[in-house]
Amino acid sequence: MNTDTNYDVVIAGAGPIGLLLACELRLGGARVLVAERLAKVDETVKAGGINTLTAVALYRRGLLPALTEVQVETANGMKEFLQAQSGGEGAAPPPKSAGHFAGITLRADLLDASDPAFADVGPPGEVGRFVPQAALERLLGRRADELGVEARRQVELTGYDADDEGVTVHLAATDGSAPQAVRAGWLVGCDGGRSLVRKLAGIEFPGTAPEITGYQAIADLTGTEGLSKGWNATGTGMYTYGPMPGRMVSIEFDGPPADRQSPVTAEELQASVRRVTGVDVTVHKVHSSTRFTDNCRQADTYRAGRVLLAGDAAHVHSPFGGQGLNLGVGDAMNLGWKLALVVRGRAPVELLDSYTVERHPIGAWVLDWTRAQIAVMRPEPHSRALRSVVTDLAGTVDGTTYLVKRISGVWQHYDLPGDHPLTGRGAPDLELADGTRLADHLHNGRALLLDLADDPKLRARADGYEGVVDVLTASCPGRPELAGLLVRPDGFTAWAADTDGTEGDPSDALRLWFGAPAGA
Repeated sequence: MNTDTNYDVVIAGAGPIGLLLACELRLGGARVLVAERLAKVDETVKAGGINTLTAVALYRRGLLPALTEVQVETANGMKEFLQAQSGGEGAAPPPKSAGHFAGITLRADLLDASDPAFADVGPPGEVGRFVPQAALERLLGRRADELGVEARRQVELTGYDADDEGVTVHLAATDGSAPQAVRAGWLVGCDGGRSLVRKLAGIEFPGTAPEITGYQAIADLTGTEGLSKGWNATGTGMYTYGPMPGRMVSIEFDGPPADRQSPVTAEELQASVRRVTGVDVTVHKVHSSTRFTDNCRQADTYRAGRVLLAGDAAHVHSPFGGQGLNLGVGDAMNLGWKLALVVRGRAPVELLDSYTVERHPIGAWVLDWTRAQIAVMRPEPHSRALRSVVTDLAGTVDGTTYLVKRISGVWQHYDLPGDHPLTGRGAPDLELADGTRLADHLHNGRALLLDLADDPKLRARADGYEGVVDVLTASCPGRPELAGLLVRPDGFTAWAADTDGTEGDPSDALRLWFGAPAGA
């Protein structure tokens, strides 16, 4: 058995979350190995887009142009299909959608875009809805390559041995070649809902049992003329057809599937579609497909010693509302910089305790958000009565705005020390006097102390944090009340001060998140 000892962190799983975490760790100076059993990107149809909070996170790393390119390409692919559904080029286009809750379409013209929650998002506000998971994974794979992440494909984790000094990770090649042992300081499981890392760590995974079987597929279909547009509730379940050519989603409330592993056949998909829609659709060929359920579970902790979890390894739930991928991105952004600081010895290991403290409540909220949608979707009288009420509420400006704020993630914040309204929230994408925006100064993955009052005493607080906290003196005509911000690498505000002297010293926040200054 070969043993390699060149890594600070081993990540099991090269999906979007594993790759993003690897990128964040590399930005922080960690040596990273990603192990993935698949030979290439999984093209199976999964999440169809990302939310605003995820788009903002990637924008802060300079990836907005790449996201925009993906979105334009995907949107062009949808255009012809939507025109055909609407009756051709001369027909009126369907109302612009802002997403859905339990298959209840949210109309974009009812969204109050002036709500303060959307005010400081910046350019990413229009990007993300049409960024498919596979495209995002390819984008992050290229980014990881640029940053020097080592990824080994067709290699899977089979076990590990942890001690006080690190972790020996056992890897096996899928081609049957000699097994490998890799020594690292830390192991992160980004290996999905059936995570072997989580199971071997003995981390409990409590939750609620599934009650649905869902299919999402790209297939060759005929007989679709009788299918209604958008999401539809029927006497036996829910379905939607589109918005991409051949995309079909069928949901039945008859318990989980007996088999989640074998490929979905054309016959199986066709039978479900006919039962749910009542239309004699014929499925000729399945190009990409997946079964899903509403199995809803969450790890009781995201860390056990030198082993951590992120993404679906830490939480699973139904895909309704597209929260799973976005939740995992938040995990990676939160964990990456913290683990990198610990690896480099710039912060105590106790910093990692804040990962579970901050991310677990948001994960719990997402689970409940998806459970609520199941309650509104069931094909039985009580749920259908509830659905009618929710539909009415969603048809109002206040209702749509509330739901979109939740779906977009802009409501999320952490309970951090400090009384300033910005503390614990995503940093506003301030437009600075020199023409740059705040996000332009976060591409390198370091924290930022922003001096907006030309205060040398404030800047001096960052002495000893070189290479961890950047310092920028600028002015922001649009927010003259702000004197300064300390922005964590994940883009959340650790400290803020106004020109009236409120919250005037960032020293405590600097020590809390980045340890003692060098030489102290």
